[in-house]
Amino acid sequence: MASSSPPAAAKPQAPRSRTTIFSLGEDLLLEIFLRLPSLPSLVRAALACRAFAAAVRSSPAFCRHFVALRPPPLLGLFFDYDGTEMPSFRPVRRSSDPDLAAAARGADVFLSRSTDQIAVYNPLSRALDLFPTPPDEFSSGCRGKCVYMDPFLLCSDEAPGSFRVVSVCHGKSRLCAAVFSSGTREWQILRWSKPAPGQPSGKKYWLRHGRQVDGKLYWSHTKQAYKVVLDTTTLQFSFIDLPEHLMGKGHLYMVGGARDGKPCIVSAADFTLSVWFRGADADGVEKWTLDSVIPLEEEVLQATKGSLDDHGDLKVLSILDGIVYLSTFETFVDDSVPCWYLFYCLETRKLERIFHKKNDGHAHPYVMAWPTFLVGNNGSP
Repeated sequence: MASSSPPAAAKPQAPRSRTTIFSLGEDLLLEIFLRLPSLPSLVRAALACRAFAAAVRSSPAFCRHFVALRPPPLLGLFFDYDGTEMPSFRPVRRSSDPDLAAAARGADVFLSRSTDQIAVYNPLSRALDLFPTPPDEFSSGCRGKCVYMDPFLLCSDEAPGSFRVVSVCHGKSRLCAAVFSSGTREWQILRWSKPAPGQPSGKKYWLRHGRQVDGKLYWSHTKQAYKVVLDTTTLQFSFIDLPEHLMGKGHLYMVGGARDGKPCIVSAADFTLSVWFRGADADGVEKWTLDSVIPLEEEVLQATKGSLDDHGDLKVLSILDGIVYLSTFETFVDDSVPCWYLFYCLETRKLERIFHKKNDGHAHPYVMAWPTFLVGNNGSP
């Protein structure tokens, strides 16, 4: 009987190289990041390692694309009380996005870091930036010519991560501003030497609280059809017209910015939004143009499950990046009744409710900013 030969020994195989996410090039990595649901999710991914953070920082195109697809999210609303109490905060609760909920939970919304100085505080990063009080020349009333001081306004500076703080003092037809730069750590006093147009010399209070839009600060006149503008880049005052329909109706409208940064005005009356945009006409003249009139009665009642008698009307709270923040106005009926807070997207024309809460004073949407550690050397995004 022929003997069977033993089976040949299997040749050893070379070990397979493991493919991990770290093996991907930056282009594929950014394609994956682009599919993350929100900015908090991107931040969590970028914090996983330096390579991930470097990939995001190195691509301004990715940053712009991500912001276009996933605008910085609303974390909640701060409410100012009339008096000395600390502002309260009501977070937006979205179970569908755990990273967004974690960002709101991790923020120091109780503002536990206190100081007797003027300060800029970031509740998310908990960074506290102290700065000196304005010079006596400003705080004493611009040499006696101004009698009303607008609260401090925060705006971004040209350098990444830097900021400016602006306060305007006005009265008796005069204007002056104190501007603090975090880069130079100094205050600069600006004056408008000419009388304001159409302003009675004896008027003490004639500007409403200011708003920031794309590097400019806007104040509406309480009676006349114009706005005061301070360009925070050139540090120059100017005046622009206001739609005649809105003259003396500052409680009905708000100035803000569209998604492209273009200034816009939104007013609310009888559950209808009127939207104006500012731009150049055929002759190159800058002017406000009524863009759309949007009835929201049906959408509001559907979102709140209420009635017109319950709500009274709508009030515009703020306009940020093309989102109009609104509240129903139960104070017309009973100031002890909670009202609904909502937002309306000017681009998608979609209304959504935020929460139901008693009106505890002025409301300020708190939107998550693009983190400074993800800002590239060129200032992107």
